[in-house]
Amino acid sequence: MKHVLDRPVWSALETRHRAFAQGGDLARRYSPSIALFAATAADDSASLQALGDLVGPDESIIMAQADTIALPPGLAAISTADAVQMIAEAPSQTVSDERIQPLTREDAAEMLALASLTKPGPFTSGALSLGAFWGVKVEGRLVAMAGERMKQPGYTELSGVCAHPEFRGTGLGRLLSVFVANQIFARGEIPYLHAFATNAGAIRLYESIGFSLRTPINVAVVQRAA
Repeated sequence: MKHVLDRPVWSALETRHRAFAQGGDLARRYSPSIALFAATAADDSASLQALGDLVGPDESIIMAQADTIALPPGLAAISTADAVQMIAEAPSQTVSDERIQPLTREDAAEMLALASLTKPGPFTSGALSLGAFWGVKVEGRLVAMAGERMKQPGYTELSGVCAHPEFRGTGLGRLLSVFVANQIFARGEIPYLHAFATNAGAIRLYESIGFSLRTPINVAVVQRAA
């Protein structure tokens, strides 16, 4: 039996993030203003056709799953990547830092600017709709953040971890990662995350705070073929 996190996009969109889903029983995608992720229930032809029908001529979607990605008819991958999915089974440490503060919609523009600069992964101005975010500000400027993205029963994804280049090496990414993971644990859920397989530094950091490899994940950015 497949694990619920083997198809994290699908399992989120059919459960805790169903309110953000477009599509039906065979294929779903997030509303484009919130996230670019899309998925099928399975890799059969009917599901793939249903996913293709959800993608407009000028749109891109992101597919991510443990299985090899099968492309819907009429769509082509414009980029692919190997990623890893990591999971933490129990809190590894506690943190208490008065600099950490919850981020709100008033911070959305600054969050998007920081993500655009540091590229922690797919990020939109609607990210706050999916889960809570926390950050550190210096002299009123957002310099680091981390938060929650996809959610399944019993699981929440740690995502959007980034720090402004001027503040890299100061431990803010680690601090916020531990903080967000502990927030997830406090709700009785298990935190998990994704990282590019080539990002050895990030993987080492996550291992140092209690995450371990669960499965490789295939990622593809897909759009309608020319």
